[in-house]
Amino acid sequence: MTPTQTSPILVTGGTGTLGRHVLDRLQGTGLDLRVLSRHSHDPTGGIEYVTGDLATGNGIDAAVTGAQVILHLAGSSKGDEDKARHLVAAACRAGSPHLVYISVVGADRVPQDGRLDRAMFGYFGAKLAAERLVAESGLPWTTLRATQFHDLVLKVAQGLAKLPVVPVPSGLRFQPVDSGEVAGRMVELALGSPAGLVPDMAGPRIYPFADLLRSYLEAAGKHRLVVPMPLAGRAARAVKDGAVLAPDRAVGRRTWEEFLAGVTSARSSALPS
Repeated sequence: MTPTQTSPILVTGGTGTLGRHVLDRLQGTGLDLRVLSRHSHDPTGGIEYVTGDLATGNGIDAAVTGAQVILHLAGSSKGDEDKARHLVAAACRAGSPHLVYISVVGADRVPQDGRLDRAMFGYFGAKLAAERLVAESGLPWTTLRATQFHDLVLKVAQGLAKLPVVPVPSGLRFQPVDSGEVAGRMVELALGSPAGLVPDMAGPRIYPFADLLRSYLEAAGKHRLVVPMPLAGRAARAVKDGAVLAPDRAVGRRTWEEFLAGVTSARSSALPS
């Protein structure tokens, strides 16, 4: 099932990092666009906004009504399973829309056996639970797993850099990918036929997390003492062993260095001359 001009595409998380890129790309297709948001917005750029809350289910039925395709991009550090459950239930009541979901590489490989695992890496377990709800919904569906976005790595680095001494988890490696490139892939999937679990999407290079942090500190002109911090638990060991990497799916093109240079350049140009 592919969308038609008379049937809107619903986007959850349309005001987030990935969602904004997706909407930018969809606006050139001529299709009607609808965004589910917890806050009210005036229509802008031909986009209809519907107020609803995935965490509670309030307003979701109105949002999914008539949609042929639902791009489920809303995500957070917790609660993804409940959000998916509410969305799937409303979508099933509305008919049989194509549900396109963004998940994370390693969702099926990071253990969630103990409280420590869930406390530190529970996001992966929530994503896997949401994946299963989508796959078992009876709806036509497509799920893409991507590695961590450059934007997320930047946000974490900025937060750590506020500390005078920066603890860096030992042995963790990541393969960050450009959120704009992931958005392009999500639009391709939304405009295509349901495909189930599609091949992962990962960035072009693998980095120790300590290197990502140090390169940010250098670019930002910050001097901090970086101290290795050991991590315990099965989930941490799995991540150290590469559970969140996809070296055979390094299809992203923009590197962390290029992203960081773009951020630094944008900030420099915004400074008063």
